[in-house]
Amino acid sequence: MAKGLDVGTMNIICADKGDGSISFAQQRNAFLEMESNDLTKHMLDNGKVLYTHRGNNLNILGEDAFKFSNVFNKSIRRPMKQGIISPEEKESISMIKVIIERVLGAPEKKGEIAYISVPANPVDNQLNVLYHSKTVEALAKQLGYNTYLIDEGLSVVYSDLSESNFTGVGVSIGAGMTNVTVAYMATPIVSFSIARGGDWIDEQVAIATGMAKERITAIKETDFAIGSQYEIGSVQGALAVYYDALLTYVLQHLKRKLSETAPPDAEFQVAIAGGSTRAKGFVDMFEKRLAQADLPIRISSVRKTRYISSSNGGDSRDPIYAIARGCLIAALTKEASLAPEANSAISQSQMAEPVGSEEED
Repeated sequence: MAKGLDVGTMNIICADKGDGSISFAQQRNAFLEMESNDLTKHMLDNGKVLYTHRGNNLNILGEDAFKFSNVFNKSIRRPMKQGIISPEEKESISMIKVIIERVLGAPEKKGEIAYISVPANPVDNQLNVLYHSKTVEALAKQLGYNTYLIDEGLSVVYSDLSESNFTGVGVSIGAGMTNVTVAYMATPIVSFSIARGGDWIDEQVAIATGMAKERITAIKETDFAIGSQYEIGSVQGALAVYYDALLTYVLQHLKRKLSETAPPDAEFQVAIAGGSTRAKGFVDMFEKRLAQADLPIRISSVRKTRYISSSNGGDSRDPIYAIARGCLIAALTKEASLAPEANSAISQSQMAEPVGSEEED
């Protein structure tokens, strides 16, 4: 009776374990404005399409926004930018509210626990993380949940590093931000975010090549692999350059943050997650840059785990599920701690059970 919620720039995902196995509900964090008429509304209702209606306009939300944008050649709008609620989009909060209501649903009991992932404080930007965090928490509270916030990087540690007693480095590279947490036995030592992610890569490549950002994104998702040989001046070559630049930038900040602490003498496994780690060859590049970074901690290995979703209609093996799964594990742990005598309390070993198989690039 607990849930985990990942509110990301590109996707909003809920994880729960109601039937004994973890399942995920997902919607793209986007919407498309269209003119309203009776026939369109009737067709959307029949197709169970998520939308809002105001005046003479409809806002189609989630995955269907992308489908309709291709059909009608219209641009989608994004409620979040750089990992937080976009101040440039006046309908951001109302759109996020509708999507959260769809994926999270109503609680099955009063005070049901929900852990929500939020970005850590950025080290390279003055983004208003506090306002974003409190707003998404308030939206979940309105549904009746007992809410808690968790840094996105720590949720990756919860999701993937149970075998190392939750000691390691959780790295989440999403569309809007990169979040990093170094934890020792589930306790954060260092936690920060970088205001760069997959969108930053696409924007830089678009500037360098003169090609539309949407086209860059499509090539990145369908025709790109890190480490492959590409023609000089190609989009794929530029993508490789900026993936490399992003990882170097993140690891430089990680080294600096670690130098400000006194980390324990232990081995740290690295778990990487997020939609921008999907590219083939990502793990190899990460390992190379990690070795060159010369961090002041001992790294044992790097892993990217993919989880099976029983309710998602898209790719069923995807690293984007790790954050929501980590939030769910935190929620189940909190639930068990509040009712230790309950027979239904889930042990750490049960929660650490892999949902899907591990697959390295």
